[in-house]
Amino acid sequence: MDLNFQLAITNVLLIVMLTAPHEFSHAWVATKLGDDTPRIQGRVTLNPLAHIDWLGTAILPFLSTLFMGGFLGWGKPVMTQTSKLRGGLNGLLLVALAGPFSNVIMAVILGAVGVICQGAGALWLAKFAYRGVELSLYLALFNLLPVPPLDGSKILLALRIPAVIYQEIARAGFMVLLVLMMATNVGRWMSVWSYDGARLIVDTFRGHVAG
Repeated sequence: MDLNFQLAITNVLLIVMLTAPHEFSHAWVATKLGDDTPRIQGRVTLNPLAHIDWLGTAILPFLSTLFMGGFLGWGKPVMTQTSKLRGGLNGLLLVALAGPFSNVIMAVILGAVGVICQGAGALWLAKFAYRGVELSLYLALFNLLPVPPLDGSKILLALRIPAVIYQEIARAGFMVLLVLMMATNVGRWMSVWSYDGARLIVDTFRGHVAG
């Protein structure tokens, strides 16, 4: 087994960087929909320290990259109260989707940064940014999986799945994720899709620069 420590460290640095806008987006949308819980808990901020879950943001990403060849990771969940959100469960779905949407936006920004850095000769920074594009898209896809505690699980609530069923799924959520990533092709598919998406973003910016 080849252990890629450099890639594992790079992934941890990137997920710490990408977690802040992801969780901030959840908090900001929740606040705009009338729930002041994230503001009270200090989550409407881009400070990474407010959003880091050391297990999900550092330890698991490092180990899963090193030993699984895939990627598991998340930030500290933003707490919301559905009763305070305009739209109730539909509002909760908007809050949940804000995180993956922010990852797509960050992928586009990092793509532009990578092309600019490459043009300026800062190749190591360009390589870091390009990896960020791919990882950010991967995080968007990963978080859309309908498995608690991931953002995609809120789709189940928006579809009005009974709370008792959701709670049972949530209890096994971590094991379900491990099985999906280790015993199925889900992780590989997400890697391929995020790579193809990253290449499309970067090539688009390169085309504009060349033009």
